[in-house]
Amino acid sequence: MKNLFKILFIFLFTFNFTSLNSAEKVEYLKTDWSFKGLFGKFDRGALQRGYQVYTEVCASCHSMKYLSYRNLAEKGGPEFTEAEAKVIAASFEVTDGPNADGEMFQRPGKLSDKFVMPYENVEAAKAANGGAYPPDMSVLIKARGGGADYIYSLLQGYEEPPIGITLDDGVYYNKFMYGNMIKMSAPLSDGAVEYSDGTQASVQQMSKDVTTFLMWAAEPHLEARHQMGFKAIVYLIILTVLVYFSMKKIWSRVESEV
Repeated sequence: MKNLFKILFIFLFTFNFTSLNSAEKVEYLKTDWSFKGLFGKFDRGALQRGYQVYTEVCASCHSMKYLSYRNLAEKGGPEFTEAEAKVIAASFEVTDGPNADGEMFQRPGKLSDKFVMPYENVEAAKAANGGAYPPDMSVLIKARGGGADYIYSLLQGYEEPPIGITLDDGVYYNKFMYGNMIKMSAPLSDGAVEYSDGTQASVQQMSKDVTTFLMWAAEPHLEARHQMGFKAIVYLIILTVLVYFSMKKIWSRVESEV
């Protein structure tokens, strides 16, 4: 009898816990990602537009400390021309030095420079954002469960909180955020940027473009890995066929001798 009650208790506890998790789980928004699958490649237009969204909207708070301006011109990325990348780099002021007088100075950015940081240090970032530290975006997609789908959904998940939920000042409701509360206000709004290629800058489009850019930042060699994986599969198929026919020929000789 005790064992029966124990089994019943475990069953009810597991059922309630599973039901609670199921009730709280929210399906992420879905979209077609060009970089998914064995033959996936980054959409160059999306990467360039995504960089524009990052620069004009995200870069004021979020750093990308692992990227250099020269990466913007590398194969497999946004593939700006080298001249375009130089112009982009030169549009930023970089702290350098010390000079001959032992002082730091400002100069235009170069291709070899890392992306300019929005704040001098972590404490300055927290002070400017109400105590919350804006995470570095270099590998943000790899650090979040759900990856690209999560970031894409989060950017579009802002809405009024349900009845009965009260938010503190500076806190916003986002149905895709863990716990549904986030200190970052909705960063995107229709027409927030003006795309140079004429693409309509809707919230959905900007969310997809900047997420694509962040995916490339976290996986800059993704296309090369896909190509290598495809070549490896072809090689293994050919090798398997050759081994099969070789073994067949060898065993055919053995059978003839018998």
